[in-house]
Amino acid sequence: MKKYNTLGVIGRFKPLHNGGAVLLESLCEQAELVLIGVGSANKYNVRNPWSAEESKSMIDIYLSPRFENYEVLPIPDFAQEPRYHDGQMWRKHVVEKFGRLDAFATGNDYVKELLKNDFVVINSWELIPKEKLIAVRGSMVRLEMAMGRDDVWKKMVPPTVIDYLVKNALVDRFVREFGLETIAGLVDNDYFRKENKRVEQVHTYDS
Repeated sequence: MKKYNTLGVIGRFKPLHNGGAVLLESLCEQAELVLIGVGSANKYNVRNPWSAEESKSMIDIYLSPRFENYEVLPIPDFAQEPRYHDGQMWRKHVVEKFGRLDAFATGNDYVKELLKNDFVVINSWELIPKEKLIAVRGSMVRLEMAMGRDDVWKKMVPPTVIDYLVKNALVDRFVREFGLETIAGLVDNDYFRKENKRVEQVHTYDS
């Protein structure tokens, strides 16, 4: 018998990397149903260089051979409009889309703050067996892609997702459209450090 009936989680999955893959796998193993939100679904920019549908395809390619107990939901951002900077429009939308949950899993402190009165919020990494924890972030993968280090980024991404990205020329498109901007971001960003709550909030303001 599984520990949870319904779990919720939101990520951008740009791309789905090994850390995110292990998280989703662990959620599906522990819940009857996992609602997976693809965040920033209405954005296409340097931090979101693949569409929500492309992110969904990465998730399906990884999970569907083993699991059927999940549903992928597009979750747009609203805070790019100044009147929604407080995150409450996003919060209301998430609560409406996810409905009743046993728990919501997140490692994002800003998301945790917004949803703490609506759901039982748990640290997503607590649901992963310690021996399976992988320290990788999407920004790290994108940086290695932008710098042309295929041998590095391909170690961070599941093989089936690599095949999807390469066969559909999605890495080439990313490098062509956002590669230089991604590398330029090194001046102001530490891609290996977890962002604090304020930085996570400010990112939601991006168009």
